[in-house]
Amino acid sequence: MDAHDLFRKLTSGVRFSKNKRSKPVVRTEKQVESVAVKDEEDFNAAEEWMNPGDGSNSDDDSQMNSDSETENDDDSDNSDKLNKSSDRNGKRNGSQTQDDSDSDADNSIDGPITLLGNMSSDKAIKTTNSKPVKQKKKKLTPEEKLKAQEEEKVNILRKKLRLSVSGDGVPAPVESFDELQARFGVSANLINNLKKSGYTEPTPIQSQAWPIMLKNRQVLACAPTGSGKTAAFLLPLLHHLRGLRHDGIRAVIVSPTRELARQTYRECSRLAENSGLNIHIISKVNLSNAKLTLEKTNKFDILITTPNRLVFLLKQEPAVLSLKSVRWLIVDESDKLFEAGPRGFRDQLAAIYQACDSQNIKRGMFSATHGAHVAKWCKQNLAGLIAVTVGHRNTTADKVQQELVFVGSEQGKLIAMRELISKGLQPPVLIFVQSKERAKELFSELLYDGINVDVIHADRTQLQRDNVVKSFREGKIWVLICTELMGRGIDFKGVNLVVNYDFPPSAVSYIHRIGRTGRAGREGKAVTFFTSSDSPILRSIATVMKDSGCDVPQYMLELKKVSKKTKREREKYAPERASISTVPKVEKQKQEWLHTKIENGKRKKKGLPPLPAKPSKAKKRKAENDEGADTKKRKMSESNKSNYSKGGKLSSKAKNWKQSTNGKQSNNGKQSTKGKPPGKKMKFRTKKNETN
Repeated sequence: MDAHDLFRKLTSGVRFSKNKRSKPVVRTEKQVESVAVKDEEDFNAAEEWMNPGDGSNSDDDSQMNSDSETENDDDSDNSDKLNKSSDRNGKRNGSQTQDDSDSDADNSIDGPITLLGNMSSDKAIKTTNSKPVKQKKKKLTPEEKLKAQEEEKVNILRKKLRLSVSGDGVPAPVESFDELQARFGVSANLINNLKKSGYTEPTPIQSQAWPIMLKNRQVLACAPTGSGKTAAFLLPLLHHLRGLRHDGIRAVIVSPTRELARQTYRECSRLAENSGLNIHIISKVNLSNAKLTLEKTNKFDILITTPNRLVFLLKQEPAVLSLKSVRWLIVDESDKLFEAGPRGFRDQLAAIYQACDSQNIKRGMFSATHGAHVAKWCKQNLAGLIAVTVGHRNTTADKVQQELVFVGSEQGKLIAMRELISKGLQPPVLIFVQSKERAKELFSELLYDGINVDVIHADRTQLQRDNVVKSFREGKIWVLICTELMGRGIDFKGVNLVVNYDFPPSAVSYIHRIGRTGRAGREGKAVTFFTSSDSPILRSIATVMKDSGCDVPQYMLELKKVSKKTKREREKYAPERASISTVPKVEKQKQEWLHTKIENGKRKKKGLPPLPAKPSKAKKRKAENDEGADTKKRKMSESNKSNYSKGGKLSSKAKNWKQSTNGKQSNNGKQSTKGKPPGKKMKFRTKKNETN
């Protein structure tokens, strides 16, 4: 028996006062009966230990034995007090029946105990535990029981699919395509088109987003890359807009890049087969502006475009587009479109939002990463919003094997890249760099390494970019070098390896980059090169990897946290890095000269003036020397002025220096420089010795 059980048995039925100022009041319900004492001294010691606050001492044994009558009186008084205390407890805790007290006594802990040394009890001490009064549960009606069972089933299904939802009246997710037809009346043609696209059952985001949008509720969805978000918003749109009307554009889908918009267009056209809907994508603004008129655009049912192109057409006079009849506005990659600044599209999105001024318009926001600013705006402006999240927020797919490789310096990256190639690459492979200039340099380095490699960036024409993407999908290109342009939304099925040649500027960018592999349940691998200059963002990337179940060195997680200001600067402005190219400077100059000559020839045929010639190195040096001489003269004049007072006379410091250095020269014929006036550098010439 431990101290806790002993204390419980000794203090059974004892009530302690919580008032600090009042004297301690101890009331017992039952007393210890027939305690066999072998030694009188042990009993006295036990009594003194049990009653430390008593005024009587252990030496008054004779008085205690002689006054037996007073003890009996005290016992009777104590019993009266116990009865009163029990009555009070009965009033406080509510009415308790005798049956409850009997059941408590039966459930008490029995058994003999040893108090001190040789003192023990013959009979067991019974403890009573007061049980709180249980409130009777309300009896549920059969309808309420059925509703509770259905809610429990829905919660079990959401837990299985790793879904978390927030909002009022969230509909239950669907488990199969047949349930879509039974609950919402989705056409068999649309279900067949889904199956032809390769879907056998709804993905987690589709199982919850479809019922929400089919019930005309606004949604904010966040799901990992490659989880089927495009089909999650296309199927409800095609169901709501079924049938030709020709009363204007009824749905607008906005994507951040042209490649993602074209991919969405292909997916939408595949799902809308035999539906009779007219789907249009704005490919080139100039051609579209010349061909499009308000009468033609009113025949479009679904318009897919990028923000800048749509805003450009909205501002044209006479009007080319009208979005007054739009019923659904879908924002794909919403966190990117809500970004402010030169790289974001917040201003353009605001113009589109104002142009869609229909009273019955519904909005859907979809992205792979959760943006706090997007969620805040949606909660404030979208009525009846339902937020859906699959798995943990801002994490990568579980089936992607992630690896961090320290390469030392920028030159070490090219060595590590060629080591990967020598070990054997399993194409297709994507390589991400931070700028188009570095993409060109890396392409020129890997061009002759025996692999089919190409590059895509913003400087290439739309036709070139489309051809590169098409060749990469068909397997003609093994390795594709790209910038952040291809980091979002592009679905390349079967990408086996993603290489982050340049460290991503943020954790969000990292998630989108490596999301190009491991799509639709497939396995993939991601390798990230980093140097010592990338340490500010290393901790956040390591945290994302750990949340995804990857092994990360402990020292990375213990790195110092970076301020929010530093993170924002890193996201906006890419760090300066050494050049990737290993070509000598002379060869670079020859290539630049040849490129300029070719461009000038093309411009001459078009009747344009030649490109401005870059200044030669000799002229640059001369200009730098002239600037250096001017700055040097200016500094010397300022230092000379400092030696004179305002009246044009020498200052006191300069006079003292002149007096101290008069006639003093060093042994080697140089004048001593001790006491040199501040702010002035003196130059001395050595005189040749006449004897020589």
